[in-house]
Amino acid sequence: MQPLELAKTIATILDNKKAKDIQVLKVRDLTVLADYFVIASGTSTTQVGALYDEVDFQMGQKGVQPLRVEGAATRNWVLLDYGAVVVHVFYPEAREFYALEHMWADAEKVDMAFLEEQTG
Repeated sequence: MQPLELAKTIATILDNKKAKDIQVLKVRDLTVLADYFVIASGTSTTQVGALYDEVDFQMGQKGVQPLRVEGAATRNWVLLDYGAVVVHVFYPEAREFYALEHMWADAEKVDMAFLEEQTG
């Protein structure tokens, strides 16, 4: 799966599970860490965990496993590293505190219209 397709697939999974404020940032030209960041919020630590579980499960069904997972125990900020795509699922206060969108303000934002197309 190509990096952009992977990022969009993960964003769609998050959207279907009712994640809030989903953003896909193209960071390829800014860092060697990844090509894309997918950032989303859950409304509670329970939802953060459910979002993480759903992404992990559905991507596993597609034969795609994360290289590593961090924060699954605390569920304030869960990171799933898929190599070219890094997924950040935040509890709202943690997202505000770490402000990844501000830190990566030079990143290109991917148009999220594909989420509207899937539901419309």
